[in-house]
Parts: sequence; structure tokens; C-alpha cells
Amino acid sequence: MAWLQLRVRSRHPEFAEEVLLAHGASAVSFVDAVDDPVLEPPPGETPLWAHTVTVGLLAEHADLVAIATSLRELLPDGETVTLDHELVEDRDWVRVWLEDCPPLRFGDRLWVVPHEKLHEVTQADAVILRLDPGLAFGTGTHPTTALCLEWLAVQDLRGKTVLDYGCGSGVLAIAALLLGATRAVCVDIDPQAVQATRDNAVANGVATRIEAMLPDAFPPEAADVVVANILANPLVELAPQLAACTRNDGCIALAGLLDRQRDEVRAAYAPWFEFDDDASREGWTRIAGRRADKRTA
Repeated sequence: MAWLQLRVRSRHPEFAEEVLLAHGASAVSFVDAVDDPVLEPPPGETPLWAHTVTVGLLAEHADLVAIATSLRELLPDGETVTLDHELVEDRDWVRVWLEDCPPLRFGDRLWVVPHEKLHEVTQADAVILRLDPGLAFGTGTHPTTALCLEWLAVQDLRGKTVLDYGCGSGVLAIAALLLGATRAVCVDIDPQAVQATRDNAVANGVATRIEAMLPDAFPPEAADVVVANILANPLVELAPQLAACTRNDGCIALAGLLDRQRDEVRAAYAPWFEFDDDASREGWTRIAGRRADKRTA
């Protein structure tokens, strides 16, 4: 079986998505047409690129004429919309993804492993976090996530409480629980991330020890360990809140910032924390430190 892949170039990708779904598209995604990354979206927003292509996957014999007519009649810029299409052979897409997603080790024994590759980890004392890709960010492949997982892997987390602010898939909080933490609280502005965290907690047997919520539902409380992998601008804005959520002598790890942003972020947290050496990978930095009770947060 083949699928019809239709690519729509319009200034109104959300409208194009609705039209494709109305014509029976099995899946619709947005891709960047010109490699123009969006690094720091405002809180609560799901940004699109300035030049976005809407890609729809439809049945092989879908009526292209009818779809094109709808797009041109319903989209505000319908007269200038461009379309192209191709047939895509059906494949086992999960297995295609798995070919490029091997088990990943962090520290001596923490592993992040897709469910179908669990058999590949044979280390006797391995701590295995089961995680497949989803809508929420965080599988361990991005440098910022990897830097945080490596940091967690060398902490003594036994009996500790953890706050994961900007949790994405929940990978950091779940890793902390598997490594000995007692309880984790996860916060994210994206409802899909909150749900993904809950689902991944169930898959890893830690659902009774984790709470996931939107910021409005988060009652600030002090944790022993705080991790926040959420980009530089939000980290700076949240410095007083995250400091208040870190117990005296507790530790914090901040990631999602570019190397050139490290001084700005460190300065925002300096009133409360003594810092360890930074860690950097592929242009991204992780800052970590310990709450030193320099002043009352």
C-alpha cells in the first residue's frame, strides 16, 4: 500500500491543516521550509516558522482536485497557495525510527531505551528507563537532555524529592526516581507534556511517586533537587521561583541555554547558589550548583 503525501505552502498552515483533516488526512505535520529555528517561544505558545509547510498523509487515491479546490477557496491566501505531492510507500515507521535510536547510557548504569530494544541492554546493574518518542520533548538524544541525565546519574538521589520544571516527556524526573529519589513533581506549560509524563511514569512503574501538572496548578514547595531544561529566557525569569523551590543545601541543574547565554543565566541565580563547573556540548551549556542560603528567597 502507498500513501499520498501532499505538501501545502501557505501563510496560514493551521487553516491548511483543518482542510486536509476534513478531506480525510490520516496525519498532518508542520515542517520548516527554510531552516529557520524557533529557539525560545513565549510561554504557552506553540510557535510555527515564518515559512511553514503543511504536510498531509492521505489515502493513495484521494481526490487531489477536490483538496486543491478547497484549499484555494478556504484559505485567506488561497490564490497564492502552492501544492506538490508524491506517493510514499508504506513502511513500519516504528522500526524505521528504531534503526536510528539505539539504547543510550548516561553515567555508569543509567540507560534510556526504547521498549523494543530492551533486550540489547545486558549490563547486570543497569537502571533502565523505558522511553519511546512522542509529542513531548525529551528522549535523551538532545545535548541538553543528555547533559541533565549525566548530571542526575552521578548525584546521590536516595530519599530525595525532585522538581522537574519544564518536564517535557518526564525523562529527567523518571530517571531521578529510578535512581533512588522518593518523589518527583513535574511542571510544564504544554498539556501534551503533562500527559506524556504521566504515561511514561506508568510505563516505568513510578506513577505513584510522580505528579505532573501545568504551572497554574503547581503549589510552590521546596525540593532537594531541581532540574529545569527550558531555554535561557524562561530560566532567567524563573530564577526567584526556582530558587525558592530549592531547599537550603539542595542542588539545581539548569539547561537549555546556549554557551553564549551561560553568564546571563548564572548571574540570575548567583544570589542563591554556589556553582560547580559548567558542562557544554554541541553549543549547549548545563549550569549546576548548590543552594547556599545567601539570602532569603
